[in-house]
Amino acid sequence: MLFNEVYGSYFNAVAAILKEAVSGNLSGKRVTEIAREKAFAESVLTIPASLRSKDWPLLDDSLRASVRRAPTMPLTALQKRWLKALLSDPRIKLFSPRIEGLDDIEPLYTQDMLVFFDRYSDGDPYEDSDYIKHFQTILTALREKKKLRVRFIGHLGTHHSWLCVPYRLEYSSKDDKFRLITASPRDGLTVNLARIKSCELLEPYTEEEYQPPQPRIETLTFELKDERNALERAMLHFSDLEKRTERLEDGRYRVTLQYERDDTTELLIRILSFGPMLRVVAPESFIAQIRERLNKQISRGQTSR
Repeated sequence: MLFNEVYGSYFNAVAAILKEAVSGNLSGKRVTEIAREKAFAESVLTIPASLRSKDWPLLDDSLRASVRRAPTMPLTALQKRWLKALLSDPRIKLFSPRIEGLDDIEPLYTQDMLVFFDRYSDGDPYEDSDYIKHFQTILTALREKKKLRVRFIGHLGTHHSWLCVPYRLEYSSKDDKFRLITASPRDGLTVNLARIKSCELLEPYTEEEYQPPQPRIETLTFELKDERNALERAMLHFSDLEKRTERLEDGRYRVTLQYERDDTTELLIRILSFGPMLRVVAPESFIAQIRERLNKQISRGQTSR
């Protein structure tokens, strides 16, 4: 375990319950709500019962706390080392985090210990001052619901200028790039942040101007044989996607994923990384793209001989 169990979900849930008990606003219904919010689904059967039975002698019969002050959860040395390691990630600078209290802490790991074998090497320039300024301007626009004037260079080298309503910032782990998706004036305009040359914060936008692009959801179904922890790796690899998993015969599983059409190429690369352990069964259009990509790789291999 990376963090001590004392700092886990049960303790955080009980700490939140005690905090409300100290303020005198706790009810039996609220105990159950906090247990459901802060811990696990089955915790509503364990935490309230343990407090009522006095197995955990922290509340009296009137739901008043046995302590005078709300509990605090100070960071452990290991958690501080983890945070210091996160601060070494160049993407963290985009959010201008505070580092007070971690100056003399040794990081748990350093960036040179990480090797990415499934990521493009031409990621965004996260330490560039202009890039950081543009990112923070967009972030401010999203938080304050303001329009943006964005000037950037397109794929063909042409200069563009958008007056737009920001919809969201999106990060691609495969490309190692951020992109801005807009809500107007046209549907779903997207620009990579590294292409932005200037970014100007404008006045707030109206509800009529905010027109979020409608996601184009696609479905992909694949089967895999659970050898060499293939199922566990797949669940982790596709943890960011909505999915349904069915157990078949002979240790095989069928997984159905939901993904956005714009992410098809990235998903294709992720699927191919599993090699023969994974077989796509639907849709046929995705299978055709796999065949096309594999044929290109075979042709390149033959050409290089």
